[in-house]
Amino acid sequence: MNPRDPALDGELDTPRSARPVPTQAHSPGGRIEVVCGSMFSGKTEELIRRVKRALYGRQKVQAFKPRIDDRYDATRIVSHGSIAIEAVPVATSESLLRRVEDGTQVIAIDEAQFFDRGIVEVCDELANQGRRVILAGLDQDYLGRPFPPMPDLMAIAEEVTKVRAVCTVCGGSASHSQRIIQQASTVLVGGSECYEARCRGCFRPRDVRPGEA
Repeated sequence: MNPRDPALDGELDTPRSARPVPTQAHSPGGRIEVVCGSMFSGKTEELIRRVKRALYGRQKVQAFKPRIDDRYDATRIVSHGSIAIEAVPVATSESLLRRVEDGTQVIAIDEAQFFDRGIVEVCDELANQGRRVILAGLDQDYLGRPFPPMPDLMAIAEEVTKVRAVCTVCGGSASHSQRIIQQASTVLVGGSECYEARCRGCFRPRDVRPGEA
C-alpha cells in the first residue's frame, strides 16, 4: 500500500492558520454612514436631512449629541442655518449606547469628533445589530490634522460623504477650519466667532495670535 501524500489529499493547499474561522453572525441591514468636512460645510444639515427622510419612512429614530456642544441648544441638534431636530445630550460613548432603545432603527450622532474613542466600537456594535448609524463631524482639527476618532469611523463606514464649505478669503471650495482666536486646545466649541472656512491655499495651520486673521 502506497503511503498517503498530504499534498494530493489537499491538506497542504491551505495553511491550517488560514482556514476559515466561524464568525459571529450579524443582523442584516446594519450600516454606518459618515458625513464629514470643515466648519460651515453643511454636515449637520445633511445629517438632519437623512434623519427627516427616515422619519418620513416611519422608521424609529434616535438622535444624540455630545453634552459639551450647547452652542445653540442643549437638547437639539441645530445647524448653523438654524435647522434643528430633537436630540439626547450624552457625555460618553458608553452613555450613548445605554440610551439606545429597543426597536430603534436609525441612530444619528452629531459632532462625532467630540466623543471618546469608544464611539468607534459602539457604532460598530450598533451596525452589527442591524441598525443604521449616521454620524456627522469634523474630519480635521484647527491645525489641519486628522481629528480622532473620525478617521477610524470613516474606515469602518459603508458610506463616507465629504462636504465642502466656501472659503471666506477667496470664495473657493473650503475643506479646512481656520481658528481665528488665540486658543491652543484641540477641542474648542464655537461658531463664526472662533472659526472661518478656508481652502487649502488660504488655510494657515498655526495657533492664531490676537489681531491675526
